[in-house]
Amino acid sequence: MEKELELKEIVKEQYGKIASQTASCCNSGCCCGSNDNIMAENYDGINGYNPDADLGLGCGLPVKFAKIKKGDTVIDLGSGAGNDCFVARAEAGETGRIIGLDFTPEMIEKARNNVKKLRFTNVEFIQGDIDNMPVGSDLADVIVSNCVLNLVPDKKAVFREIYRVLKPNGHFSISDIVLTGDLPEKIKSAAEMYSGCVSGAIKKDLYMEYIKETGFKNIVVQKETTIIIPDEELGNYLDDNEISIYKKNPEIIKSITIYAEK
Repeated sequence: MEKELELKEIVKEQYGKIASQTASCCNSGCCCGSNDNIMAENYDGINGYNPDADLGLGCGLPVKFAKIKKGDTVIDLGSGAGNDCFVARAEAGETGRIIGLDFTPEMIEKARNNVKKLRFTNVEFIQGDIDNMPVGSDLADVIVSNCVLNLVPDKKAVFREIYRVLKPNGHFSISDIVLTGDLPEKIKSAAEMYSGCVSGAIKKDLYMEYIKETGFKNIVVQKETTIIIPDEELGNYLDDNEISIYKKNPEIIKSITIYAEK
């Protein structure tokens, strides 16, 4: 429990700095809140996209695959400055309800400022943990999340909470980072690589098993992309020999978008 709290504080501090625009998240180029984020996908041309709310922290386009309908209640886990919430609102329309949940106070403040500028009345932002959501059960038609679950130590708890909060027959679309092999120990133990979405990731098979164990059905991997960390970034943590060994399996890190139904 102490380790989990420590990791959460690392993430909260780093993402608070990003929201305040005083620092990028990490040195790895992963989920860093910069234009150089090697994981981020292009939102250009997507209805509802607002550049002011895009901090470059994602690793997919979960809302694109989320099958949101007009009038749906949608919850975005780890909503940041509100980017995916505003895209979800474009899908759910004025009769929908969009809730962004984030545990970083600075992100909540930034997101609320963005929604005021846009004058949306059906988008709200709540501060809280996604492994213990401060919302009622059977509330959401759809849950989305973009490169956030890898930052939470207890991923089983998050999936249990997603199941609780979804309405019967509701569904989720989640983009996240998973692994297909073992990361070098120096990367796994680096705090900045944890807050950078890499060292907190778990094996893809285990991730899928957690979803199944929770009771979800019709589980589909909607998209999968290999993430290649540049040599200069690996050099922050590994020596030349270790980089050579790591690159024998360069497809260890994957960005996946997963759909499943309650």
